[in-house]
Amino acid sequence: MPNKEADTSKSKLPLYISIGILVGLVVAYFVVPSVQDFLNEAWSVLTSDNEERIQQWVSGFGWFGPVVLVLAMVAQLFLLVVPSILLMVVSVLAYGPVWGSVIIIVSVFAASTVGYFIGSYFGDAFVKKIIGKKSEKKVASFLDDYGFWAVIITRLNPFLSNDAISFVGGVLSMGYWRFMGATLAGILPLTIFIAVFGKNIDNLKMGLLWGSLVSLLCFIAYIWYDKKKKPKSKKFSQEHS
Repeated sequence: MPNKEADTSKSKLPLYISIGILVGLVVAYFVVPSVQDFLNEAWSVLTSDNEERIQQWVSGFGWFGPVVLVLAMVAQLFLLVVPSILLMVVSVLAYGPVWGSVIIIVSVFAASTVGYFIGSYFGDAFVKKIIGKKSEKKVASFLDDYGFWAVIITRLNPFLSNDAISFVGGVLSMGYWRFMGATLAGILPLTIFIAVFGKNIDNLKMGLLWGSLVSLLCFIAYIWYDKKKKPKSKKFSQEHS
């Protein structure tokens, strides 16, 4: 019985911390003018979809800029209007291909970890409130069927729901290190691509579009092959049972 109570207390701790941070931010927003100005400016810049404006804003933070980008990547789990691919491009534009790539990987690692443990601790009902019941059901089915490869293809394709896969990965209790291994395997090729072509936005957009289409077509082909193979395997097992 004591162990059960301890587990329950432990599972509620992240909720208390999250509520405390949220309440603190709300109070600071209305009480401290500088906090209000900063949050208003951050919201305006990050939702502007203007790469140059975001680059100038981030560069203004100097050494603290990478921290801002990591926090922004975590925050965009709950802000659908801030695309993660935009923050990745900004990282390269502001800090160059090498350090920009490092910032991207750290940011994705942090955001994926937060999303995973939110799903793991708070469960299915809470995640459905964040991403919607239909989205949660589709992603859960996708992840349940294809596991490791589902995470890789989602990370590799910037037009798929990266946030949802993190939440649902935690809900389904996919092994954390297996989940993170798939995340890094998928995000590394995308990071290298952004690092190489990030300086030319037009080429980058076209490359991302074609890369996403190719990766999606490859995965569709894999799904088709997998579904075609399963009936044969089932038939074989029935004949030899």
